[in-house]
Amino acid sequence: MEHRKPTLCVLDASSYVGFWITKELLNRGYPVHAAVRKTGNPEMEKTIREMGEVENGLVVFPVDIMDYHSILVALKGCSGLFCCMDTPHVYDEKMVELEVRGTINVVEACAQTDTVHKTVYTSSLTAAVWRENILSEKDVDERCWSDKEFCRKMKLWYPLAKTLSEQAAWALAMDRRLKMVSINAGLVLGPAVAEQNSGSTISYLKGAAQMYENGVLAVVDVKFLVDVHIRAMEDSSTGGRYFCFDQIVNSEEETLKLANILRPLISLPQRYEVQGREAFAERLRTRRLHKLVEGTA
Repeated sequence: MEHRKPTLCVLDASSYVGFWITKELLNRGYPVHAAVRKTGNPEMEKTIREMGEVENGLVVFPVDIMDYHSILVALKGCSGLFCCMDTPHVYDEKMVELEVRGTINVVEACAQTDTVHKTVYTSSLTAAVWRENILSEKDVDERCWSDKEFCRKMKLWYPLAKTLSEQAAWALAMDRRLKMVSINAGLVLGPAVAEQNSGSTISYLKGAAQMYENGVLAVVDVKFLVDVHIRAMEDSSTGGRYFCFDQIVNSEEETLKLANILRPLISLPQRYEVQGREAFAERLRTRRLHKLVEGTA
């Protein structure tokens, strides 16, 4: 008799990354609780609900991240949670507090269940790369955090939300002895990303010129990102933070490619030509990710 795979929860399954995690989990034979936020992406939510009507193993739950009990309902019977907290809107100061409070509710709910043994938390590279003295550091790796006061001063609301939320998640997970992994993703690219993930994409790219010049503007394909999430859930040895990206955008040629992928979110002057300037030094390091990918291949 074939061993039944454990039930996993994805919250928010209507976020761009959450949607692709949900699809891949179903492809791999996992039963999935798709927790859909009431303030999430309405088009993705509709798609998830339609999938729930035809996909065996998929159950859809409406969730309000400010309502602790609605999260518990979605988690019932699940052995793990993928927490993807992106909003479909462009980030502003108010969204920072909402995301932090929602993250605390989600992690606390996980800790209060008898079944959830691991949480894989989707964070961002922007939670690690922003500070005034970034050029004084040779490498930027999983030990680094963005400076919260610098983010406030520069009104970098997306990096601030990701930094505060991830730090709150880690503090609570350690206090509750909940096993957690964070995946600090680069700018997510994938099918229809400019239309379906415009808010987060625009928010991530605020300050893109500075990230580019400092060698820390990186991108990741959503399929690779999803695979890393699932590996992190399945591998019992995983813990801590993992930087996740495919490529660092550090030359004019790569910038042009990115702009073409993200049209019309990014616009370049007509007849823009690559000048062939020397590429900026790459500063991001992913030693831990390589070990995870190679170890579970």
